[in-house]
Amino acid sequence: MPNLSWPSASGQGGFASSAEPKASLGEYRETKDGRGFRYVLAGAVALVAGNCLQTRVEEATHDALVVVTGAAGSTDLTITTEATTGALDLNEYGGGFAVIDTTPGEGYTYQILSHPAVAAQTNGTLKLVPADAIQVALTTASRVTLIFNAYSKVIQFPVTTATGVCVGVAIYPIVAEQYGWAQVRGTCGVLIAGTPAAGQQVTPVGAVAGAASIISGTLQLIGHMSETGRNTIICPVQLNIG
Repeated sequence: MPNLSWPSASGQGGFASSAEPKASLGEYRETKDGRGFRYVLAGAVALVAGNCLQTRVEEATHDALVVVTGAAGSTDLTITTEATTGALDLNEYGGGFAVIDTTPGEGYTYQILSHPAVAAQTNGTLKLVPADAIQVALTTASRVTLIFNAYSKVIQFPVTTATGVCVGVAIYPIVAEQYGWAQVRGTCGVLIAGTPAAGQQVTPVGAVAGAASIISGTLQLIGHMSETGRNTIICPVQLNIG
């Protein structure tokens, strides 16, 4: 792959892993030919070049959490975790988001800067980024759903049923728990399941883990075939992922 070309280079090319971050997670860069890439952190398993990537699996016990305090203008949001499996690991949601899903404050989304480890059924405070200070005072009637940073601990897209959102395609076998670039736009070699025709819309949901296949129903669209696909072969796809 040619060097990623931009005015302020990250210092990490496309065909590389890094144990230390060289850019912000989710940061977007383009090559001069218009291909787009986002910076990701691999999960516990090394990524496979040409495979579709998914966000880590959601944690349902971190949905609709009770608010303890959340004053307007503050960057401290204190919540109560759920019982049994509701604990939060240290900075598990760092770089992720707190979505207020019940009034007061319903509809606001705030980015999380950091938080301590919090045991199950315990109060804990999320520190929001300074630019995302709370806009509408929250009360114990408010509820908060926590969302991981989409580009943190990404995994191979699973077989048959999505457990998250496709966030890109691996262009290099990024080492487990290391950082690198995943492609989201433009021509990219992608593992294909089936034989979708040239121009056919494709989805990462299918019978082969990490593969794109013909889209159907309301499944996520990630791009179009650049030419007729060949089953279980890496083929060119014109990606258009967020």
